Amino acid sequence: MQQNNEIIRQVLHQLKIEELNPMQKAALDTVKNDSDVVLLSPTGSGKTLAFLLPVLLTLKPGTDIQTLILVPSRELALQIDSVFKSMNTSWKTCCCYGGHPISEEKKSIVGNHPSIIIGTPGRIADHLRKGNFSPQTIRTLVIDEFDKSLELGFQDEMEEIVAQLSGLKKRMLMSATDAEEIPRFTGLHRTTKLDFLHSNNQEQTRLQLRKLVSPSKDKIDTLYKLLCSLGNSSSIVFCNHRDAVDRVSKLLKERKLYNEAFHGGMEQPDRERALYKFRNKSCFVLISTDLAARGLDIPEIEHIIHYHLPVSEEAFTHRNGRTARWDAEGTSYLIINEQDRIPEYLPTDLEDYLLPESIPHPAKPVWTTLYIGKGKKDKLNKVDIVGFLCKKGQLSGEDISGVDVKEHYAFVTVRASRVKQLMTLIRNEKIKGMKTIIEAAL
Repeated sequence: MQQNNEIIRQVLHQLKIEELNPMQKAALDTVKNDSDVVLLSPTGSGKTLAFLLPVLLTLKPGTDIQTLILVPSRELALQIDSVFKSMNTSWKTCCCYGGHPISEEKKSIVGNHPSIIIGTPGRIADHLRKGNFSPQTIRTLVIDEFDKSLELGFQDEMEEIVAQLSGLKKRMLMSATDAEEIPRFTGLHRTTKLDFLHSNNQEQTRLQLRKLVSPSKDKIDTLYKLLCSLGNSSSIVFCNHRDAVDRVSKLLKERKLYNEAFHGGMEQPDRERALYKFRNKSCFVLISTDLAARGLDIPEIEHIIHYHLPVSEEAFTHRNGRTARWDAEGTSYLIINEQDRIPEYLPTDLEDYLLPESIPHPAKPVWTTLYIGKGKKDKLNKVDIVGFLCKKGQLSGEDISGVDVKEHYAFVTVRASRVKQLMTLIRNEKIKGMKTIIEAAL
C-alpha cells in the first residue's frame, strides 16, 4: 500500500496536480478489490486520470500487453496516450486507430513491447483478426465513453474483442450518461457503480449560459460580431452538420477572422493539424460538429458557441462540457433566431448577451504553427528543431512556444511576429543535414 501511495504521489507531481478530486479517489479505491467498475461522471471532471491511475497500479514487470483501453475516436485515443506519457513512468503504450497504416502499429507492438494498448474498436478488432498481438495476456479492460461507443455502433466490434480476452481480471466502463442496461457482452461481475453525475452542481455555477439574438436566419453576421467581441480568447463554435462547418469557416476567413474547421469528413492529418493549432493558441476559434464535444481535453477553452441549437439535451451537455473544466469558468452562448424552435430543456430565463456598439477587428494570434517535413523516422527530435531555429533562424527560447514531433513530420509553435524574418533566414538551410519543407501549417 505504501508503495502504491508513492507511485501516485510521483505521478501527481509529474502532472502538477496537488490533489485528486472525490471521483478520482473513489475510482482509485477500487484497486483494492476485485470488482468491476462502472464510473458515471460528467465530461470535464477528470475521468481519464480516474482510470489511468488504477491501471498503473495493476501493471506488473514483463513484456506482455496487460491492459486494453477501448475508445470511440482516434482523438480520444491520442489524448489518453498523451496523458499517460506525461506521467513519465517506465511503462510503454501503443495507440491504434484508423487513418494510417496498421503495419506501423504492428511494428510498434512487436518492437516496443507496450504494456498498454489504446485504440478504437474497429482497429483493435482488425489487429486481433490478423494475430498482431495476443489477447490472452490482457488482465484489465477499460472502455472509455462506453455510451458514445454504443451510440456510434461499435457494439459488434467490442463484443468480438471482449470474447477473446480470456484472461480478464478487471473491467472498467466509463460513461458520461447512465445507461438503463449494460450489454451482456461486457461480462461485468461483482460490479461497483460510482455515480458522480449528480453529486454536485459546481460545474453549473462555473458555467454561464447566455442568449444572443440573431436578427437574420443566417446567423453568420451575428457570429462574426460575437467572435470579434470575444477577442483572443479560446472559442469552439458548434454546427450540426459537416457542410455547415465548412461554410461557416470559409465565410469567417473571408472576413479575415482566422479559424480552423474540424469534423469527421476531414483527413486525419488535417484534423490533427487543426487541433494542434487550436491547442497551442495559434488559432483562437475552432468550428466543429459534435465530434469535438467529447474526447478532446483542451485546456482553457473559455467560450462555447452554439451556432446551431444542439439536437438533444445530451449533446448540449457534452458541448458545454468542453469549458468550465476542473476549477475553470466558462461561458456558453446560444445564437437564436426568432424562427428557431427552442428546446424544452433550455432554461427559460437565459441571460441576454448584448454585443458592443463598436465591434473591434478580429484578433490576430500571437503564435504561428510551422510544419516541418521530417519526424521521428528521420531521427529528428525537439532538441534538433529548437537548435536549428535558434542558430539558423536567430530565434530566442521565448520565440518558441512548443514542438511536437510526429513519426514523419513535426509541428513547432513560433511567435508570429518573427515568422517572416525566420523564413528568410532558414531558406535553403538543412536541418540535421537534411533538406526538408518548412512552412506555415495551412
